[in-house]
Amino acid sequence: MIIQASNEKGGGTVGGEKTSAGDIASAWKTFISKAQITEVVRPEIAHSWQRCHQAGVDPFSGVSHLILSRDQLHALLTKKRNLIDIARPFMSNLYRFVKGSGFIVMLSDEQGYMMETIGDSETQEKASELNLIKGASWQERVVGTNGIGTALAMAKPIQVSGAEHYCKKVHSWTCSAAPIYDEIGGITGALQMSGPSCKTHQHTLGMVVAAVKAIEEQISIKQRNRELTLLNNRLNNIVLTVSDGIIVTGKEGVIEQVNPAAEKILGKKGPEITGSLIRDYLENAAKIEELLDLGKSYKEAELQVTAHNGSVPCLSSGKPIRDEHGSVSGAVIFINPLHKIKNLINRFSGAHATFSFKDIIGKNKQLLKAVDLATLAAGNNSHVLLQGESGTGKEVFAQAIHNHSGRRNGPFIAINCGAIPRELIGSELFGYEEGSFTGAHRGGRPGKFELASGGTLFLDEIGDMPIEHQVALLRVLQDKQVTRIGGNKVILVDVRIICATNKNLPLEVAKGNFRQDLFYRLNVMTITLPSLRNRQDDIPLLFQVFFREICQKNGIPVPQADPRVISTLQHYSWPGNIREFQNILERMINVAQGQEIGLEHLPEEIVSYRPPSGSAQEIMPPSPVDHLKNNKIKIKELLEENERQDMINRLLLYHGNVSQVAKEMGISRTSLYKRLKRLEISMK
Repeated sequence: MIIQASNEKGGGTVGGEKTSAGDIASAWKTFISKAQITEVVRPEIAHSWQRCHQAGVDPFSGVSHLILSRDQLHALLTKKRNLIDIARPFMSNLYRFVKGSGFIVMLSDEQGYMMETIGDSETQEKASELNLIKGASWQERVVGTNGIGTALAMAKPIQVSGAEHYCKKVHSWTCSAAPIYDEIGGITGALQMSGPSCKTHQHTLGMVVAAVKAIEEQISIKQRNRELTLLNNRLNNIVLTVSDGIIVTGKEGVIEQVNPAAEKILGKKGPEITGSLIRDYLENAAKIEELLDLGKSYKEAELQVTAHNGSVPCLSSGKPIRDEHGSVSGAVIFINPLHKIKNLINRFSGAHATFSFKDIIGKNKQLLKAVDLATLAAGNNSHVLLQGESGTGKEVFAQAIHNHSGRRNGPFIAINCGAIPRELIGSELFGYEEGSFTGAHRGGRPGKFELASGGTLFLDEIGDMPIEHQVALLRVLQDKQVTRIGGNKVILVDVRIICATNKNLPLEVAKGNFRQDLFYRLNVMTITLPSLRNRQDDIPLLFQVFFREICQKNGIPVPQADPRVISTLQHYSWPGNIREFQNILERMINVAQGQEIGLEHLPEEIVSYRPPSGSAQEIMPPSPVDHLKNNKIKIKELLEENERQDMINRLLLYHGNVSQVAKEMGISRTSLYKRLKRLEISMK
């Protein structure tokens, strides 16, 4: 069925036949009196009349009595501010075509509440008589068939003229309305143009529909702009807050934008950096050229960044920016100082110290003397040498020194020199570059010196370090820089060294197993830790503390202990020291199963232990210090012999040139001649 509006008063066409305003008026009267629909009524109008009849709308009214309060209207206008602002220019443009002809243009929300009107003042006065005003509802169920109400009910455009309105008071009006859809396909409002029914024209509805299409397009554009703005703000917030330095460049490598992290790394403010070439700041030109010229990304490359205070080693990644055609138009480059990455690795890999001086238990005089020395060592950056038997707590002391030093916020890296295979210890300490040996990780790997930079490196069992690596270690200590295996780049390191050994290093030097110059370099502050057999007075306190800790760890009540147990423990020699003591206590607790700890829970070797006959000094295994005293003369002779041989080697190297030898040793010729005389070396 084809339906067309007519310029006859309130008329139209149904099934291709013209209808007059009088035919529609007669059909309206028939429906109101008999609830019957005649053929002259368009189907959409007929369906609307039926809905109004079922809703109980008064056909002789036509005045809206559903009006929002002032606060409700204010809330509605605030909520729909975006739609009103977008629609108002189009409403004004639409009104310009009908200005002075008795028409008004109206905007409602999706519920039919009027939000905005533009039109002739005389027409607006007539409209106000019907409460066709802001805040009034013009839904079908309130005022019957009308432009806005019916367009919203049908969810499509419609023109309602004259007696097609369900309520008689509106029969003098013609209304052309169309629903407005938002960006997700839901109805958000309706636009209507109303005027005298005698001026009904078929083009009026077309004008309204065109205006609605323009409003919907503008809503979509504004939404896309809003989404782009939100996306841009999110990206900006990410760029501004991310810890990595971010540099954005154009096609030619000119820096266009940097974030605060990049400003901090480069040591300059954004305006000083933008406009410069990225090549002025990143030394690896090949990577940058491939990125900008070929669009080739790179990831986690180590490169030097030129900052205001020198070169900064960084880990960098770069990705090209491509336009809509896929061509490279610039690049985004990320830089992150290596020291920050190393600190992060150390933080999550457990490379930090947990013990402090309060964790060192005991009141023994020798122990307290060691603690005093360690406290003094914590106050400076000098290297520390910890001497003591296995299990005496050398790493606890090392961690305590670190935690009470100015490096407490830096990493604490521990490495056992005796537990690493000889062929791997160099790569562990100094790192390596990619491809430096079979099995090397891709991209290389930093060594312990790099990871410990800014903190402390604890070299446990330093006496077991192979002699060939001692030379490299000495050079690092002297120059404070490392070069990775297979590389040629010098890396500055700031590391405090704490060494530990259970060997007699002077004796190892005398035997030729440990370099004398390295020993002198490390032996700045020597702290000797007493063995447990020399701390028998601390055993009751140690028993009490460790006994309680072990029970709490295992979630069991602390049982009673026979006093004879502690006495027996005090008379044992403890070759394994504190470590053995803790293990014995844990074994006793597990064997007792909650019962009172008695002698029967002690291992047989402790219960049956009898010190060898002789003095107290004789029954104790010699400590490194005791051994040194007993062999003092022998050590002195060996040292002198080593020194004599070293001097002879130097003279042979320089073909007897005393001046060259003195210069190489950093002493005067006079001092050298005195040393030659003392060593009984003749130049004749």
